[in-house]
Amino acid sequence: MTAAPQAGISPQIQQQLGMFQQIQQQLQQVSSQKMQYEMTIRETKRALEELEAAKDDSVIFSAVGSILIQKDKAAVKTELTDKVESLELRVSSLDKQEKAMTSKAAQLQKQIQDAISSGVPAAQ
Repeated sequence: MTAAPQAGISPQIQQQLGMFQQIQQQLQQVSSQKMQYEMTIRETKRALEELEAAKDDSVIFSAVGSILIQKDKAAVKTELTDKVESLELRVSSLDKQEKAMTSKAAQLQKQIQDAISSGVPAAQ
């Protein structure tokens, strides 16, 4: 079941509006995912700070699923550092996607506004 064409809007503009809305939704998803990764990075860096402050002979536990396993401080530090690096790469990739989508959305918005303001004949 397709939506009835909006009165006074050409099919081309309707298609561009649909693409614009789709990009906006994707942009929201990417932004949300990026924020989640950034939050995880902050939490992981905080754990690294606490780990650094701990004495070398401290008993360190690492969560594996729903259990805690005792691990060597150096091993946990390596795991956390690797996790931060991996997440930072993901955030960087999402940032690039976000910028590309924002640019595409702005371009589409301008095309739509130009088409509307130039008086493109409406579909009948």
